[in-house]
Amino acid sequence: MTDIQLSKISKSYDKLEVVHSIDLSIKAHEFIVLVGPSGCGKSTTLRMIAGLEEITEGDLHIGGRRVNTVAPKDRDVAMVFQNYALYPHLSVAKNIAFGLNIRGVKKAEIKEQVDEVARILELSDLLDRKPSALSGGQRQRVAMGRAIVRHPKVFLFDEPLSNLDAKLRLQMRAEIKLLHQRLGVTSVYVTHDQVEAMTLADRIVVMQDGNIEQIGRPMELFRRPANLFVAGFIGSPPMNQLSGSLENTGTHPFLVTEDGTRIPVRSAEMTNISNNMPIVIGIRPENVHLEQNSEGDRTKLDCELLLVEPLGSEALLHTKVAGEPFIVKVETRGEIDHLGKVKALYVSPEDVHGFDKQTGAALDLTEISKSLTDPI
Repeated sequence: MTDIQLSKISKSYDKLEVVHSIDLSIKAHEFIVLVGPSGCGKSTTLRMIAGLEEITEGDLHIGGRRVNTVAPKDRDVAMVFQNYALYPHLSVAKNIAFGLNIRGVKKAEIKEQVDEVARILELSDLLDRKPSALSGGQRQRVAMGRAIVRHPKVFLFDEPLSNLDAKLRLQMRAEIKLLHQRLGVTSVYVTHDQVEAMTLADRIVVMQDGNIEQIGRPMELFRRPANLFVAGFIGSPPMNQLSGSLENTGTHPFLVTEDGTRIPVRSAEMTNISNNMPIVIGIRPENVHLEQNSEGDRTKLDCELLLVEPLGSEALLHTKVAGEPFIVKVETRGEIDHLGKVKALYVSPEDVHGFDKQTGAALDLTEISKSLTDPI
C-alpha cells in the first residue's frame, strides 16, 4: 500500500523556476499519467519522485515517508526510461537479473524471479538473446522486466513508448495496462501523447509551464475541461474553438459566434458572468452532426468545406465556421462521396462549452443562464 504525496513541490535551476509549487496526491495502486507539451515540467516532476532531481522546495512523501533527501536506490522505486538502457553484451536473462545480482540475491532465487517475470512478459523464449537480436517492443519489455523483478513499491515510466512505431505503441499500451491490472503497483507515467494518457490512466494530470492545469479521470477531462488549454490538449482532434460573446435577449441567453450565429445556452459549466462578455465557444469534433435531429433543436452552423480526410470507418471534415478553422469527426459507414457536399453543420446546445476569453477558464453555462434570466 504505497501512496505518493507532493506538497508545494518546486524545482529551480539557479533563478529559473521550472516547476511551480505543485500539489498532487497519488493513491496506492493508482496509475497516474502526467501529460503536457515539451517543457511543461512533467519529466522533471517524475525525476524528483525518483530522486534523480533535487527538490528545491516542498515535501515529497512515498508510503508516508518523507524522501526529499533519501537516495534514489533507497526509495524503492523502479524507473523505465525512453531509451531502454539495456546492456548490449548481456543476454535478456542477465539484463533482467542485473539489479538482483548487484543486491547479492542468491542464484536460485534470481532464476526463479527472472523466469516468473519472463513468463508474465512473454519473454521466456528470448532469455538467451542479446538486445541487438530483439525488436523494439521486445527490448521495451526487457526494460520493464528489469524493473518488475525488483518488486518495487512504485513504477515510474518516462515516455517509454516514444521510440516505438505506431503498431508497437498500441500493443505496448495494452501490455502496460494489463500488467498494472495484474501487479497493482502504484505507477506514475509521463507522456506528451494525450491518446496514451486517455487509454492508460486512472487519473490524468495535465501540466503546462510547470503548473498543474487539471487533474481528473480521462472522460472527466474530455467532457468537462477546466480551461482552454485542457480543451485544446485533450481529445484527438482537439476541441474546436470559435470566438464569440454572451448575449441576453430577454428570457433566453445565447452564445453568439462572430458571424452572428446564436447558440442557445442550455447546459454545462462558471460564475462571475456579465452580458456581452467576450468568450470562446468550444465544440468537440465528435459532437457535430451533418443533419438536424427529429426535435429540430440543433443549431445550424454554416460552413465552408475545405478538405475531407478519410480514416476508414471515420472521416475528418476540415471546414471553416465563422471564418475560423473547424474540424468535424463523422462515421463514414464505408461511404465518403456525400461528404464533399456538406454546407452546414448542426450542434446540440448541451454539447457546447463556453470559456472566458480573457482568463481561459471554463464557464458554467447553467449558472450563466440563471444569472441572466432570474429576476433581480
